[in-house]
Amino acid sequence: MDILPPEENSPTGLILSGGGARAAYQIGVLKAIARIMPDNTANPFRVISGTSAGALNAVTLASHARHFRFAVKRLEFVWKNLSSEQIYDPQSGGLLGGASNVLLAMLGNKSSEKPVALFDNAPLAGLLSRVVRFDRLQHNIDVGLLDAIAVTASAYGTGESVSFYQAVKCIDDWTGPHRLGRRATLQLQHLMASSAIPIVFPSVQIDDQYYGDGAVRQLAPTSTAIHLGARRLLAIGVSGNRTKSPLEESQHEPPSLMHIIGHMLNSAFVDTLENDLEFLRHMNDVIPHIGPRQKKRLSRPVYEVELLEISPSRELNLLAMEYHDELPRPLSRYIKKSGSGTMLSLILFEKGFCNALLELGYADAMAKEDEIRRFFRYDP
Repeated sequence: MDILPPEENSPTGLILSGGGARAAYQIGVLKAIARIMPDNTANPFRVISGTSAGALNAVTLASHARHFRFAVKRLEFVWKNLSSEQIYDPQSGGLLGGASNVLLAMLGNKSSEKPVALFDNAPLAGLLSRVVRFDRLQHNIDVGLLDAIAVTASAYGTGESVSFYQAVKCIDDWTGPHRLGRRATLQLQHLMASSAIPIVFPSVQIDDQYYGDGAVRQLAPTSTAIHLGARRLLAIGVSGNRTKSPLEESQHEPPSLMHIIGHMLNSAFVDTLENDLEFLRHMNDVIPHIGPRQKKRLSRPVYEVELLEISPSRELNLLAMEYHDELPRPLSRYIKKSGSGTMLSLILFEKGFCNALLELGYADAMAKEDEIRRFFRYDP
């Protein structure tokens, strides 16, 4: 009952996309993979790339790379016992103050030095400090448990998608259309920046730039893992866009502020992962037909990339609305049960919703058990 080694020069990469509380779905998928694999399996991914809340899961996996099942159980414990108070201050007074700062900033008032955001996410920093062992990342790379770990954030000043990565020495920085890779020693500030949902959470300064959520303007989510050497990709999305289910048939009242912000964030957070994977599939079809001469003319080598995608079988915005009653009372007056579920699905860090996401992710992954075994070359 051993894992059959993948082909030489075909490192496996894991891509965890963003989406606030929706990232609990990823843990359900990883739990299923941990069940399918042998008990003592170390981290099966040579490259791990995370964005937004997916970055929090990614770095935790990388910091506990010696034992994959233990890492997943640690993340499962965190998400199953999560509450909004562990992520942000849900008090109405804080929300009103945050809304005032946002409105003043929109009017051009620069007299206030307070961050432009609706919520104070200082509690998240404390949670991450307790869960993630940043000091283990380089050690796990040095002993060969993984090749690279990356966290993507969006630079407000340049508009670029920046992937901060920690990796083996043979990997170099890269630059692409509106995206770049920068070697760094990953710390708390990188995770806080990657998960700083625009308007919802304050931006984070790293060196001479301010950064926000990495899902914004991330046009090619798979490119980071490929630049870091992955040739086989497992991508876990959290948009649930495949269902195309309408949130409501009609709207009889003007949209609230939260509804409007949710609509804007839905546009910013449209999961581009599906489109990017579709592009890679087309490239895989084309590459075998490129002749040797044409390949020599290309500026960089091209490879076929093996893909496995696991994404929600349900519309997560609708699922979030089923758990509206879990929303902290100070926020329920601003986020109505009949309103858009986008904002709700991003900030509903509560047990019921997170556990429902875990169960959905587990079920969706187990439905692809045969595909997962083939992907990992695991034949019991």
